[in-house]
Amino acid sequence: MDTLPMPGQEQVIAYFSMEIALFEDIPTYSGGLGILAGDTVRSAADLSMPFVAVTLLSRKGYFRQEFSPSGDQVEKSTRWDVEQFLKPLSPHISVTISGKKVLVRSWYYLWKSITGGVVPILFLDTDFPDNDPEERKITDVLYGGDREYRLKQEIVLGIGGARILDALGLRVRKYHINEGHAAFLTLELLNKLKRPLEEVWDEKKVWDTTAVKNLCVFTTHTPVEAGHDKFSHDLVRHVLGEPVPFSLLQELGGREYLNMTLLALNLSGYVNGVAKRHSEVSRTMFPGYAIQAVTNGVHSFTWTSQSFRDLYDRYIPGWAHETELLTRAGAIPDETLWEAHQREKRALLAMIFEKTGCTMSEDILTIGFARRMTAYKRPHLLFTDLERLKKVTRKGKLQVVYGGKAHPQDHEGKRLIREIQGHAHTLRGEINIAYIPDYAFDIAHRLVAGVDVWLNTPQIPMEASGTSGMKAAHNGVLNFSVLDGWWLEGCMEGLTGWSIGPSPLKEDRIPSERLREEIDDLYNKLEYIIIPTYYEQIDWWIKLMKNSIGTVASYFNSHRMMKRYITDAYLHQTFLSYPAGNHS
Repeated sequence: MDTLPMPGQEQVIAYFSMEIALFEDIPTYSGGLGILAGDTVRSAADLSMPFVAVTLLSRKGYFRQEFSPSGDQVEKSTRWDVEQFLKPLSPHISVTISGKKVLVRSWYYLWKSITGGVVPILFLDTDFPDNDPEERKITDVLYGGDREYRLKQEIVLGIGGARILDALGLRVRKYHINEGHAAFLTLELLNKLKRPLEEVWDEKKVWDTTAVKNLCVFTTHTPVEAGHDKFSHDLVRHVLGEPVPFSLLQELGGREYLNMTLLALNLSGYVNGVAKRHSEVSRTMFPGYAIQAVTNGVHSFTWTSQSFRDLYDRYIPGWAHETELLTRAGAIPDETLWEAHQREKRALLAMIFEKTGCTMSEDILTIGFARRMTAYKRPHLLFTDLERLKKVTRKGKLQVVYGGKAHPQDHEGKRLIREIQGHAHTLRGEINIAYIPDYAFDIAHRLVAGVDVWLNTPQIPMEASGTSGMKAAHNGVLNFSVLDGWWLEGCMEGLTGWSIGPSPLKEDRIPSERLREEIDDLYNKLEYIIIPTYYEQIDWWIKLMKNSIGTVASYFNSHRMMKRYITDAYLHQTFLSYPAGNHS
C-alpha cells in the first residue's frame, strides 16, 4: 500500500465530485459534470494549487453505447482495469450503511502538470472481501441502480471521503462540494466540530453550523428540478441512520424529504452557480440564499486540437498557461488558420466514416451537436420542419454530426436518439447526418475541433452553463446557440457566433411564442447568414473564427475559473467560527 505523496503540513482544497473525467481509459464519468471536474483538476495542477480531488471508483464505469438496426440505444456494460491506472492507499475507513459497518478504501492517481504542479485524485471503493456482496457493489456503477443505491453511493462519497482525508492526515482549508451528491460531508464535519455540551449549556448549540460553513464551498449545477437529489425520510432513516439528530437533518435538508442541494446550501459559506444567468435562476429556485456566479470554463490545452496547439505555439507563445494571450489570435495568418481547421475537419470526417460508414465532404458546411441526450437539450429542434430545412439547403449544402448518450432510464432521451437516426435515413442524399455511437472523451476532442458550427438548442432556462461550445471556440469553431447558460455571456451577435431566438430576459414571451421565434430564427440565420457567409465570404468567416478564439476562448477557460474560486471562495471567510482544530 502507498501513502499519498503530499506535504503533511500544507492546507489543501478538497474537491468532491461524483464523477471526474481524466481520460477515456478511466471511464468514471458520464458527461458535463465529470468533464468540468477533470478540467478543474488540470487547472489546479497547472496553477500549482494545494488541491486534492475525491470521487467514486465506478469499477463498471457508466456504459458503452451501441445502436440497434432501428436506431435504438443499446447499453453495454463495461469494466476497466483499476490496477493498471491507480495505486491503492492505506489506511482504510468505514461508514455505517443500513446499520452495518461498510469498509471503504481509496486508490489514487496523480495528475501531473508540465508546470510541476501535482493533484492527487482519490477514488473511493467498497469492493472489499470483508464487505457483504451487496456492499461490495456500491461503487460499481456510476448513476446506476435505484434511489437506495444512489443514497449509499452518496454516503460513501461524502462521509467516506471526509474520513479518508482525515485518515490520511490532510489539513483541509476548504471542502468544495461539486453538486449536491457529496453534501453528506457536511454531516461528518458537524460531528467532527461538535462543541462540548458543558461549554455551551444548550444542546442545540452543540452543532456548530457556522464552523462548517467556514469550511464548505458549494457549486450547484442544475436549474432543472429533477437534477437535485431528493430522498424520502424513511429511506434516509433506514440507510443513513442518524449521524446527527434527525430533527436537525430535517431543518438543514428539508421537512418533506431530504434535498441534498438544500443541505449543501445551508452548510456552505460560499455558494455559486456556473453562469451569471444560472445564478439568477438558482436564487429564484432557492429564495433567500446568496448564490454567486462563477462561470464555468474548459482546460485550454486539453481541448485545443494538435493543429491549433501548433498554431498557438508559433504565433501566441505562452498561451496554454496565460490563456488571456489568446486575445492575440488576429496575428495568425488567415491561410494558416484555415489549413489547420481543414486538417482537423478531415480527421473528424475520417472518424465518422470509420464509426458510422457515413461519407462526408470537407467542402460542405458541417454542424456539430453532441451532449447528453435528454428532452430539455432539444437535439431534434433542427428537424422541426423538414421541408423548411430542405429549403435552407438550397443556399448551400449542410451535413450534421451528432453524438451523446441518454441515461438508461431516460426513455424520452432514447426516443430522441431514435428519431434523429430516423431523420438521417429520411434525408439521406439531401442532408448527410451521422450519429456517432459511444460519445466519450476522444470523440469529443475530434468533434469540437472538426465541425464548422457548434449547435446548442436548450430550453430556456434549463442550461446551467454548458461547456462544449467553449471547447469548440478554442478550435476556431463558431457557436450557434440559444441564449442560455454561458452563451448569454459569450455571444456577440455576428462577431463571435450567432444566437437563436429572443433573449431570455424578454419575459413577455409565452412558451409557444418563444418556441416559434426560436425555430424561425434557427432556419433564417442558417439560410440568410451562416450558409452564405461560409460559401461566399470565407475571409469574413475566418475573421469570425479569430474572434471566437480571441474573445471566447481567452475568457471561458478553467484557468480563469479557478482564479475566481481562489479569490472569491477558497481565500474568502465570511463567518466567525468556533475554533476548528486542524481545520482552522
